[in-house]
Amino acid sequence: MVKICCIGAGYVGGPTMAVIAFKCPEIEVVVVDIAAPRINAWNSDHLPIYEPGLDDVVKQCRGKNLFFSTDVEKHVAEADIVFVSVNTPTKTQGLGAGKAADLTYWESAARMIADVSKSDKIVVEKSTVPVKTAEAIERILTHNRKGINFNILSNPEFLAEGTAIADLFNPDRVLIGGRETPEGQKAIKALKDVYAHWVPDDRILCTNLWSAELSKLAANAFLAQRISSVNAMSALCEATGADVSQVSHSIGTDSRIGPKFLNASVGFGGSCFQKDILNLVYICECNGLPEVANYWKQVIKVNDYQKTRFVNRVVSSMFNTVSGKKIAILGFAFKKDTGDTRETPAIDVCKGLLGDKAKLAIYDPQVTEEQILKDLSMKKFDWDHPAHLQPSSPTTSNKQVSVVWDAYEAIKDAHGICILTEWEEFKKLDYQKVYENMQKPAFVFDGRNVVDANKLREIGFIVYSIGKPLDAWLKDMPAVA
Repeated sequence: MVKICCIGAGYVGGPTMAVIAFKCPEIEVVVVDIAAPRINAWNSDHLPIYEPGLDDVVKQCRGKNLFFSTDVEKHVAEADIVFVSVNTPTKTQGLGAGKAADLTYWESAARMIADVSKSDKIVVEKSTVPVKTAEAIERILTHNRKGINFNILSNPEFLAEGTAIADLFNPDRVLIGGRETPEGQKAIKALKDVYAHWVPDDRILCTNLWSAELSKLAANAFLAQRISSVNAMSALCEATGADVSQVSHSIGTDSRIGPKFLNASVGFGGSCFQKDILNLVYICECNGLPEVANYWKQVIKVNDYQKTRFVNRVVSSMFNTVSGKKIAILGFAFKKDTGDTRETPAIDVCKGLLGDKAKLAIYDPQVTEEQILKDLSMKKFDWDHPAHLQPSSPTTSNKQVSVVWDAYEAIKDAHGICILTEWEEFKKLDYQKVYENMQKPAFVFDGRNVVDANKLREIGFIVYSIGKPLDAWLKDMPAVA
């Protein structure tokens, strides 16, 4: 029996290994992590992450050929293939601070693999890593191998949260990068054989190591660039009276462009986009390509601009102050169908409003109060370190913030509503009831374009929708950038 071990039981490792176990019943799959609470959650009825379809997959395989354990060294030693899916946070100090990836956890994992291994192993990069990481890992393993052969492969993940299980069941492509040597090609084939249980051969792409590593950064950079491009257009649409949805639809029908990732919003979030672009910027700078680095920096600048622009619009519309006013925040996760809050635009929007002394009532169907308060108290990039190294949750509650478990409770007596996640339930609220329970004038700031602005205006709301023609009130009170 082939044995697979995955180091890291997070958003990538857990779902990926669950699907491999489900599709390959003859392979033993063990997910290991030093964080006991996380492993306990994977072994319970309440998994540590929310992802549609994940519960069913885990429960069908767990205890049969899928296991979750804190006994890291034992299972790494026994495995034929070791996936490494540990955090690669952005460095917060030292060389490359604010841009470069911190490979501390990757290096310690590599050293541990070398220490405990008693048989040849294929080591697979599953985390998003800078180009040439494999070379560094190879050196660590080679210098500590004690006669054992290690082959390094790059197998980046291209999952979208909210559809991760569907993406794993039916991927656009599986990318495997390895050395162009007989041993490297043999390792590629071994991993390809695992995916071939359910992925068609023409969707399994094999490249050299560096191409695979760079392809992951490039894919996220291109996707983020599309979002920043349409968000830049949304600002111009508001200034000219154009409708960004109509512009997006128009350009999306061009087969050379396509319709995906063209929805204007308050900004992109998630664990990868900003981090990967910063990493790409750093690599470009290190390779003497400042013009290329500046090009990609602009994608992040536009994203930050969009969040700032949204906050400015809220404050300026409400008589240039939100001090002491209750603002209902609907949605805190970075997108619908996930509880993930990493780099969610809601954090910056909430901090911006809190900076003007607003009182926030926050509701999200999948994010806990503890997580929200923790996110609002953390410094940038703290979120990407393992849980035991993150700052603890605030012991004192923020008097400006309340987290509630019902949208109507958040809205009650509010002066304004900010919709920051496109949860379906926000489209279906009884907005007549909402209007009656709010202070007047009642404002809706739709950061995801989920509501029918004209219907809400008929009820009596003053509505701001990203990239849509402004109503008279907003034109009279322009946002100051």
